Amino acid sequence: MKILFIACLSPKTGNNTTAERIRDYIESVGHTCELRDAAQFQSSAEVAQLLSQDPLFDGALAIHLFKAGRLLLVPFGVIFGGTDINEDVKVEQKRLIMEQVLQKARFAVAFTEKMRETSGLFLVGLFIGAFFTLSALYFFCSHCNVSTAHVDELRVFLLVCGLRRVKDPLYLVRVFSEWHCQDPLNVLIIIGPKVRPGFCLCHRTAGVYMAQERSQRELHAAMKKCFAVVNSSISEGMSAAILEAMHLGVPVVVRDIPGNTAIVEHEITGLLYSSPQDFVDQSQRLLSDPELRERLVRNGKVYVEEHHSMKQERETYQRLVATLH
Repeated sequence: MKILFIACLSPKTGNNTTAERIRDYIESVGHTCELRDAAQFQSSAEVAQLLSQDPLFDGALAIHLFKAGRLLLVPFGVIFGGTDINEDVKVEQKRLIMEQVLQKARFAVAFTEKMRETSGLFLVGLFIGAFFTLSALYFFCSHCNVSTAHVDELRVFLLVCGLRRVKDPLYLVRVFSEWHCQDPLNVLIIIGPKVRPGFCLCHRTAGVYMAQERSQRELHAAMKKCFAVVNSSISEGMSAAILEAMHLGVPVVVRDIPGNTAIVEHEITGLLYSSPQDFVDQSQRLLSDPELRERLVRNGKVYVEEHHSMKQERETYQRLVATLH
C-alpha cells in the first residue's frame, strides 16, 4: 500500500517525532509512507492533486484534526494531536471543520483515555468509525548543554518544551528565581527550540537558564543527572518529556492540567502543582522526603512499562493502516 501521511512537522515538536515514528512502523511491514508537512498545503484541492499522481495513494493518515485532517478526501484515519482537542475545539469555526473530519474518518486514535473522554464532549457523538485509545512511550528530540559537573553539584530542575504559548515556559521563572536566591543549589534549566516567536528568556534571571540544543543522547544523560523533570504547560495531549523522564527513573513535578493528570497520579507516579508557589512547595517535599522520591521513581517506571508499550503501538498502527485499503 502507498499511504500519504500529513502532520505538523515543525522541528523538535511532539507531532513531528510521533509522525516519524509511525511512518517507520508502517514502512517496516512493506508499505510506502510519504510524510508531508500540513503547512505546505493551502487547501484540500492541493492534496487531491498530489493524491491523483501515479502511482495512486491507497489511503492517508493525519495527525491533528484541524491542521491536517481537514485536507484529506481519500479513505483516511486521524490521530488526535493534543491542541486540536484541548484548544482548537473551543473555536466554533475550527470545531465544525473537525466534526466534518471525524464524520469521514475510518478510525480515530487518542493517546490517553482522558483525551478520548474530552473529545467525546464535543465530537465523538458524530463519529461513525472505530475509536482507539493508544498510549505509547515516544522520545521528544530536545537537547541540553548541561555540564556533568554542574549537574552533580546542583539540584537541577529540567523543563523540556518548545518555546510557545501553550507550553508556558515562563510560568515558573519568577518564583523559581526567588527560591534560588534563598537556596542557590536549586536551578531551573529550560531546554527547547523557539517554535513560536515572542518567547524570550532573560539570561540574567537568577537561577534560571536557557540550554542550547544538543543530541537526544545528551538530553537523556542530562535527565538522568537532574533532580526532577518539570512540566508547566497550559494544555497537553500527552507529554513525551514526562513519560521519558518516568521511563528513565527521574521524578516528575507537573502542572495540574487534564493532559498531565491522565498519565501522572499525584504522590503515586509524580507530583502535581496548581500554582507557581505550589510548585515550590511540592519540590521542597521532594527534596526533604527520600522515601517519597523513591516511591515516585519506582511507580513511574512501572506505569510506563505497563501502560505505554511501543510494541503495542507499532502493532496497532500496522493493523489500522491495513483497514484503509
